[in-house]
Amino acid sequence: MHIHFIAIGGSAMHNLALSLQKKGYTITGSDDVIFEPSKSRLDAKGLLPKEFGWFPEKISEGLDAIVLGMHAKADNPELLRAQQLGLKIYSYPEFLYEQSKFKTRVVIAGSHGKTTITSMILHVLKYHDIDVDYMVGAQLDGYTDMVHLTNENDFIVLEGDEYLSSPIDRRPKFHLYRPNIALLSGIAWDHINVFPTFDDYVEQFRIFVDSIVKGGSITYCETDPEVKKVVEETENPIRKFPYAVPAYRVENGQTLLETEEGEMPLEIFGEHNLTNLAGAKWICQQMGVDEEDFYEAIATFKGASKRLQKIAEGSNSIAFKDFAHAPSKVKATVNAVKEQFPNRKLLACLELHTYSSLNPEFLVQYRGAMDQADQAVVFYSLDALKIKGMPEVAPQQILDAFGKQDITVFTDAKDFQAFVYGQHFENATLLLMSSGNYGGLDFDKLAGMF
Repeated sequence: MHIHFIAIGGSAMHNLALSLQKKGYTITGSDDVIFEPSKSRLDAKGLLPKEFGWFPEKISEGLDAIVLGMHAKADNPELLRAQQLGLKIYSYPEFLYEQSKFKTRVVIAGSHGKTTITSMILHVLKYHDIDVDYMVGAQLDGYTDMVHLTNENDFIVLEGDEYLSSPIDRRPKFHLYRPNIALLSGIAWDHINVFPTFDDYVEQFRIFVDSIVKGGSITYCETDPEVKKVVEETENPIRKFPYAVPAYRVENGQTLLETEEGEMPLEIFGEHNLTNLAGAKWICQQMGVDEEDFYEAIATFKGASKRLQKIAEGSNSIAFKDFAHAPSKVKATVNAVKEQFPNRKLLACLELHTYSSLNPEFLVQYRGAMDQADQAVVFYSLDALKIKGMPEVAPQQILDAFGKQDITVFTDAKDFQAFVYGQHFENATLLLMSSGNYGGLDFDKLAGMF
């Protein structure tokens, strides 16, 4: 088959393109801009477009299908040509379903934790040499690709994102996978540019649970009240497996998980990660991995990419950076770090970077998120607000929204960086949280301070 990708340079899109080429498909694609590492990875396999831009002449009746990425617009010239010719047009999740409709589909969903849980599952399966197809939303240690598709494997593990499928398909991606085995980790309002109310957002998860194949299963975090309600109210005839945080304790900066065989030291820490572990264990058991084998493998799991990544450590100090930016993730991460190092001063720095986090109406969702920090800092760029066409946010709005009047607020990147570089990290923990780059913070320079 000859598949053409419109917006081939995206993180997910280029991984799918590479996986299909490996499977024997003929792949072409277009994009108006492609960044690293997508650019080099496509180039290495001969899939990098010769020139950037949109070229309707690339679209012909000889193509078997189009895969349309979110980066493209609804009036994209190549898309319009494909529609004119009546070609089959797939969104990214639609095409993944087509590739997996005869497999057992395992879909990991939730507002938070889905990348970590998916990573845990894949780590355990790889540890035991169990080959499965997969799609995960982050680059994992030990894996060269984010997408792996074969004709032979019985299972496919999919990270189920609730964001939109394509410019012409406004359904959330995870509505299209029809899981046989599903997990729901949590529901905390996100993507307010698409789901303007909390009820709108929750409804997407109701649809997801109802989309599980009859006779399938849902593994769910029973300590999340919204998750519990959605799962218990569904009329879909599926099996339901609740999970919660397992028993554990922290001693001298080491998390010890209680198991039937005794206490087991873990590389990861934090109540949220221990809860994720409990969910991953249920899924692995449904995929044929028994509890003892799961524990043996998970003991070596060091965490998902960009999640609580240790960037520096001294004799009595440590620094982490984390992808956390949504309110529930920020709170969980701050609490986890403080619990792991209770006797050290915690300096927690959050960059507000996304559309949601910079929206004055959404800011109140952060109330209490940084209460466990001994010193809390919030940085956001006034230029970013202008670029996004959003109203200016005053520092006092941040203090009021977080419910913490002693937060230090920076709106200039150089001032924020000077503050961080000027700290003395004796008996301290530094936690940097953002989906951005903190205005260009030099992590090598920072690491040299520990």
